[in-house]
Amino acid sequence: METQEMHIQDRWGLCLQLIRNNVTPQQFSTWFAPISFSQFDEALGELTLCVPSPFIVEYVEEHFLKLLRAVLMRAYGEGVRLRWTVTIDATHHQTETVEATDRSTATGQAAKTEDGNKSPQLLQALDSQLNPRYTFDNFVEGAQNKLPRTVGLAIAQNPQQVTFNPLFVYGPSGCGKTHLVNAIGTRLKELHPGKRVLYVSAHLFQVQYTDAVRQNKVNDFIAFYQSIDVLIIDDVQEFATLQKTQLAFFHIFNHLHQNQRQLILTSDRPPVALQGMEERLLTRFKWGLLAELERPGEEMRRDILRSKIRHDGLQIPEEVVAYIARTVDTSVRDLEGVLNALLAYSVVWARDIDLQLAEQVILRTVGQARKERPQLTAELILERTCEYFQIDPQEVLSSSRKASVVQARQVAMYLTQKLTTLSTTRIGMAIGRRNHATVVHSCQSVTQRMASDPAFGERVKELEQMMS
Repeated sequence: METQEMHIQDRWGLCLQLIRNNVTPQQFSTWFAPISFSQFDEALGELTLCVPSPFIVEYVEEHFLKLLRAVLMRAYGEGVRLRWTVTIDATHHQTETVEATDRSTATGQAAKTEDGNKSPQLLQALDSQLNPRYTFDNFVEGAQNKLPRTVGLAIAQNPQQVTFNPLFVYGPSGCGKTHLVNAIGTRLKELHPGKRVLYVSAHLFQVQYTDAVRQNKVNDFIAFYQSIDVLIIDDVQEFATLQKTQLAFFHIFNHLHQNQRQLILTSDRPPVALQGMEERLLTRFKWGLLAELERPGEEMRRDILRSKIRHDGLQIPEEVVAYIARTVDTSVRDLEGVLNALLAYSVVWARDIDLQLAEQVILRTVGQARKERPQLTAELILERTCEYFQIDPQEVLSSSRKASVVQARQVAMYLTQKLTTLSTTRIGMAIGRRNHATVVHSCQSVTQRMASDPAFGERVKELEQMMS
């Protein structure tokens, strides 16, 4: 019996060899290599094959059914029936069995594309859409980004690793997420030029999917993305509430991950705070590594400015650099914008770059120069919040669950997250030694209540203005 079973499996090996001789290497590795033998019932003349994705079944039957029927008939005899066991949820080992479609192309002409030509080579040249200006050479390392930067370099050197797949980078706008993921992609292309690397914003992905639905080309859309070796999607929080887009991305994610293709995602918040996202996607986001990017502190802002000054060959006094780093504490984009504006005004007004010019430029470009104001800390925000709500700070730091205390605690966490560069982990430690999840939940609760309770929202905004 065992000898007979091995003989039957050898027949599938023959099928693969025949298929390999009739398709391109890219087509074979993409569509046929993932297919595995399950069983062959000689009495019924029924062959069952296993596939990791329903889309493989759809695509093979659409484009290669005549070839598949021919090789199966040669290996298993005339009249063989084909069934597929399709993995629909690898995490929970869920599969379904379906019969192969009996199409006229099985006995007619070769599968054709929509324009009537034979199916072309699938994996054509790919524009990675990476920004060449964003590299590791000009991505300044600091305490706020050391972990994600180090992991990003490791991925670029070895994209086949599985420990950091997916890499989920999150942090507020302007902290360098887009720069980092582009740097990973650029370095990876340098070290592994044969890899298909694609950077795409979540918004563009959604637009492409909508167009595919409108043109009845969803299968082509998914096939393209499943052919990518390293997929980078920026601002994945934009998928929230887009159920059909999430479903398409779910199938793409599963296929890439199961085939050890690297996924790199960015978001302005951690998965736990992504409302409107399907739970099965949130679970997958946490399979690899969650890496937080914080807003740069003052010292790191100085280093970023110095790096750009060296790169652009500028001459700017150190006292001006220190003033900009101390005053412009919003985002890396604002830092670069101020520097560019400073150079432009210097040329137009024919003036040397000094502190007076820097003050004028910041006032014009950022809005309001922040002159030597007291540094906002978690402790200071907590103190002012407690004064506003007339709550003892020690109660907020305690484990008290009184409604008034919880409200003050959550608002203090919300304002600290909004007004400082501290990570959620550090905010939690500063306000009662709470954990990261508690801070995220508190910020989420305050945001939701502000939206549903205008009076509460006005009080929080008033308190925020008092601290500015």
